[in-house]
Amino acid sequence: MEKPLYQRILLKLSGEALAGERGFGLDTTTIQNIAKQIKEVVDMGVQVAIVVGGGNFWRGRSGANMDRTTADYMGMMATVINSLALQDALEDIDVVTRVQTAIEMRQIAEPYIRRRAVRHLEKNRVVIFAAGTGNPYFSTDTTAALRAAEIEAEVILLAKKVDAVYDKDPNENDDASKLLDLSYIDILNMGLKVMDSTATSLCMDNQIPIKVFGLDDPENIKKVVLGKAIGTYIHS
Repeated sequence: MEKPLYQRILLKLSGEALAGERGFGLDTTTIQNIAKQIKEVVDMGVQVAIVVGGGNFWRGRSGANMDRTTADYMGMMATVINSLALQDALEDIDVVTRVQTAIEMRQIAEPYIRRRAVRHLEKNRVVIFAAGTGNPYFSTDTTAALRAAEIEAEVILLAKKVDAVYDKDPNENDDASKLLDLSYIDILNMGLKVMDSTATSLCMDNQIPIKVFGLDDPENIKKVVLGKAIGTYIHS
């Protein structure tokens, strides 16, 4: 068996990743495929924490005529739905999983407690962090950076619809160039929409590298953990 490059990772999945080709809601086959890849990584002895977005159901900025705080809390609820769906898929293939929420809802998930989360990881349980940071005005990108720092993850694996970071939107520009190696300052200065500026700055301050790759092939999760040269590497 190949040796993984990392021992503890934080995997950031967009909500859209769970929707598959549908673009909205949950696609069972897609979620099952992602769960199988996570299981393979766990079976290699890697400790896996996950943050899932909620864009397949709701985005805070979607509520144009709605109070921003209310819209953001609705987005947090969407991440809980996605987290429970992923937990169910993982446990269906015998991967012990815990969901921890930043907003307490003890009937369905544990409250977020850092020491408990770390202990779960040490016991090779997958931990899914839901409900963002529990505060409005912060994205799930910021949640990923914050939780990665708290649990001392070695890297953030940022799974996106595109296969790497580009200098401009590749869906709208045929001449977009792929950028394979970047610094945090490059991301901020060039205004690249990889993560929001708060999340990028948090990673920079805590020296947490980021690996951006496409989730069109779920096996990319395993490939990145093994150190394969795919996607974009962002570091100091």
